[in-house]
Amino acid sequence: MVSAVNFAKNKKVFYIDTEGGFSVERLRQITKESDKIMKNIYIFKPTTFEEQAKVISKISSIISKDVGIIIVDTISFLYRLELGDKDAHNTNRALGRQIALLAQIARKRQIPVLITNQVYSDFDNREKVKIVGGDLLKYGSKCIVELQKTPDNKRRAVVRKHRSLPEEKSIVFEIVEEGIKKSKEGKSFRIF
Repeated sequence: MVSAVNFAKNKKVFYIDTEGGFSVERLRQITKESDKIMKNIYIFKPTTFEEQAKVISKISSIISKDVGIIIVDTISFLYRLELGDKDAHNTNRALGRQIALLAQIARKRQIPVLITNQVYSDFDNREKVKIVGGDLLKYGSKCIVELQKTPDNKRRAVVRKHRSLPEEKSIVFEIVEEGIKKSKEGKSFRIF
């Protein structure tokens, strides 16, 4: 949401909301210019994996230089639903095509694409987190940032993949009414 607001101040934002999580109320908390900002945010709400593919294809055909960012929140929600109903091979190929199309837009049009994704715990090692969509998303992404919740209810963003930043570089932040702010991780302790 914060990225959408920042880009929408001067450019158009294409926001693909697969989970119905876009909140106008939250947007109003983040910015006092919510009416102006909302005019620059184009929200697409696919309800099936097939619709998601059509939206991404449509965006690629209508993209222009006044678009500042494309946000997909989340790319794997409808994919997971599709996996339950269909052949995994074809579903993975379809997801691969969507990621390739978004990467092509980013590369050729110089428009950033921000994709959020779901994760799950490794069955054998509960501390290890895996990406839904696995290697398709890992290799199709130029940068991967993992968001973690700290014991003191703050958030940590950890770089997992980046061209020029070292892996494991991290920053702690808090989610506040106005958006986010940099923070320090508190010292938490357990009595038991």
